[in-house]
Amino acid sequence: MTNPMYTPRGVVAQMAAVVQGRQRRLIIDTVVLGAAGAAAALLFTQLLKWSTGFLLGTLAGYTPPGLPSEGGSPVQIIGPHGLWLIPVIAGLGGLLVGAITEWLAPEAEGHGTDAVVRAYHRTEGRLRGRVAPVKLIASAITIGSGGSAGREGPIALVAASLGSWYATLTRRDARDRRLLMLVGAAAGLSAVFRSPIGTALLVIEVLYSDMEFEAGALLYAALGAIVAYALNGLVAGWDPLFRISPIRPLHGALDTMWYVVLGCIAGVVATATPELFYRTRDAFRRMPVSPIFRPAIGAFLTGLLALALPQVIGGGYGWVQMAIDGKLAMGVLAMLVIAKLVAMSLTVGSGGSGGVFAPTLYVGAMLGAFVATVAGLPPAPFVIVGMAAVFAGAARVPIATLMMVIEMTGGYTLLVPAALAVIISYFVQARLSRDLRYSSLYEAQVLTRSASPAHHTQHLITALNMLRDQAPQDLSDIGELNLVALLRSGLAVELPGNRRIVAGALKRESPFVGTTIGASGRKLDGGDTNIVALVRGGTIIVPDAATMLEAGDHLVIVTSEAGVQQLRANIESW
Repeated sequence: MTNPMYTPRGVVAQMAAVVQGRQRRLIIDTVVLGAAGAAAALLFTQLLKWSTGFLLGTLAGYTPPGLPSEGGSPVQIIGPHGLWLIPVIAGLGGLLVGAITEWLAPEAEGHGTDAVVRAYHRTEGRLRGRVAPVKLIASAITIGSGGSAGREGPIALVAASLGSWYATLTRRDARDRRLLMLVGAAAGLSAVFRSPIGTALLVIEVLYSDMEFEAGALLYAALGAIVAYALNGLVAGWDPLFRISPIRPLHGALDTMWYVVLGCIAGVVATATPELFYRTRDAFRRMPVSPIFRPAIGAFLTGLLALALPQVIGGGYGWVQMAIDGKLAMGVLAMLVIAKLVAMSLTVGSGGSGGVFAPTLYVGAMLGAFVATVAGLPPAPFVIVGMAAVFAGAARVPIATLMMVIEMTGGYTLLVPAALAVIISYFVQARLSRDLRYSSLYEAQVLTRSASPAHHTQHLITALNMLRDQAPQDLSDIGELNLVALLRSGLAVELPGNRRIVAGALKRESPFVGTTIGASGRKLDGGDTNIVALVRGGTIIVPDAATMLEAGDHLVIVTSEAGVQQLRANIESW
């Protein structure tokens, strides 16, 4: 007789017994958001096809080459009017996008992924519900009318906003909201780029500019990405995004040398990319014109550039496929490296809605093809390695980019040379950009987890545990803490000027006993001191406006040097 433990029902029952509570709920949430991300990606892809077909194809008379894996034609089609209508259509599209974003959701402008990173660190994963439809429409118009932008930013923001909305709908706390936002972003990106593992790594790596990950979100992000990849595959197919012929692995010292050269040049290009992009954005923001008109100006200038080089229009994946196939001349490749960077900066930097992932991959692809042409080697492997090397450095996401490019191309035999070029590019970019104002394509990144407001409470509690367990014994007055020792616990608090962190117990005769933190404005000395935490009866409390102060509360306070003296009336030694 079969043991019931080993029947399908028994196995499921055992798994359910192991996965309890929050974890079980998060797994269900992840599957739901994986399906939602796939649906959002399919909807956006269809909107993009319609807008491109109508705005560029019908109105401007131009059709850029597409990807065979998505049913596109590998050749461009220029209508009887030539390219002259492209600047007009692009400018009108930019004007429409400027009006939509300014009136409905200003955060929908730009490249989107940065808004997700900022929401994770700064707003507890909160994104307004209207962002998703506005971003879908604005990005479809921007790219479809000829803007030089990609699909990654829009779908990341749209799917992340679905995760944020879902968390709010199900009344989740800030920790879960942040996690579900990342799961949504991973799902949407996975469906668009057909890269489940790479996109799961991307959403946990892109949060930080140093080599750090949000590791606790990896399994959930990977599950959501796999669900989205599977559902998208049922509709759109399973082939990698780019089509490549069989590639030989790394062969000989000469091949290695050229990959090293590519990595070095990619590091230089990756350094220039965020500088050019954000300085262009800053220049547009300084223009004495309404934000409504700025995307139109940027799009019109991009259209003028397209009169000479139509290859800069849109995300450019069709042109990347042509570079893989070796169909672009060396001179054109060199020009496109620079022209695409300029076009992307004009389109997205002016306030247009679109991503920077695809254009940056495009730049890396053209750079790789150029190096291969100079070396007299097959272009396909260098295109793939170039894509990974440039974006890995420019966005500070080496591990995720390496996996994404490999999955998008199916070029797994290139893992070693791609890793070599990515590592070189990353370190070259880090060295060259350390004194620059803009060192990454995602300026909302923070350096490490300890620098993220998302983790400040966790680090503060760690610090307070240290204080509670090792309270000072021989203080004659207020116990002033060593900030360096506190920072060793992981707490990252910037103290401008001559600020101090001090600890002490609230005196019984203090007028603040029995008042709330809100009533005192979290201040005890007329405006110079902030209460950041307290310990009461051995319990650590991170106070809010409703927290009532009690005699004997052990307070952790940020103050100035003068504030230490003023606190004597209210605080005594811990």
